[in-house]
Amino acid sequence: MTFLPPSLRAETVLHAVRRAAPAAVLGAALALASCAGQQQGYYPAKSDAKPHPRVARAHELPIHGIDVSKWQGKIDWASVKAAGTQFAFIKATEGGDHVDERFLENWYGARRAGVPRGAYHFMYWCRPAHEQAQWFKRNVPADPEALPPVLDLEWNGHSRTCPRKVPREQALAAIQVMLREMERHTGKRPIIYTDITFHKDVLEGEFEDYPHWLRSVAAEPHERYNGRQWFMWQYTTTGRVPGIRGDVDRNAFYGGAAEWAKFIATDCDPRHHHRLAAQGLCNGK
Repeated sequence: MTFLPPSLRAETVLHAVRRAAPAAVLGAALALASCAGQQQGYYPAKSDAKPHPRVARAHELPIHGIDVSKWQGKIDWASVKAAGTQFAFIKATEGGDHVDERFLENWYGARRAGVPRGAYHFMYWCRPAHEQAQWFKRNVPADPEALPPVLDLEWNGHSRTCPRKVPREQALAAIQVMLREMERHTGKRPIIYTDITFHKDVLEGEFEDYPHWLRSVAAEPHERYNGRQWFMWQYTTTGRVPGIRGDVDRNAFYGGAAEWAKFIATDCDPRHHHRLAAQGLCNGK
């Protein structure tokens, strides 16, 4: 049987319907084809409670994973692995005094199940960066087999204790401290996670030598992030994955199996490897 990507299968269905079906049923066929394209692909056991048509291309990318925190509750990591999940990023710390209550449970559960995993720190803008770095180091194991750490950079507009934005230069200085100290602790170059607003306010044009993980749930990343090359794409917050009850963020890696293998081996974006390795910034060869 000839394999067709989800988008092509959907287009084939629509083409046949347009030729043979009355206009009255075309809308139903469109919905069916869209659903087929959404639910099939590389991960048929996974789905999305609220699929958005403008992020459908994410399903054509072969390397997918999740990010989780205590809000996902008890996770059956064996089922997560069996569904094809190829990576997981797990919330570890926030600010300078908070540890996610399920961090170590998820950290070791993912490892036992064979899911490559990394830890992420959620930046809190009312706490000095050096204190946050020390908190991360105190609570996150320096596991040489783990994925690189992630620095989660967003404004905390809904925070009861720190809803304010800080000046751009102040934010950039704090980020520099966190990236440097996270790399010293783990031996791996951190990944920067961010959303549209924070990127526009602070990150645009900065940190070009770091891989960026971009949140874009209603459009492809290049439509929302000016000039930013993306490494990972968080394309939905309403994903469904076996082993997790309710919503979970789903993410796609930019490349295929060869690029993913090189990333795992070197802890660097393969597109940057030659340049960064010359500076001693990547592991492996």
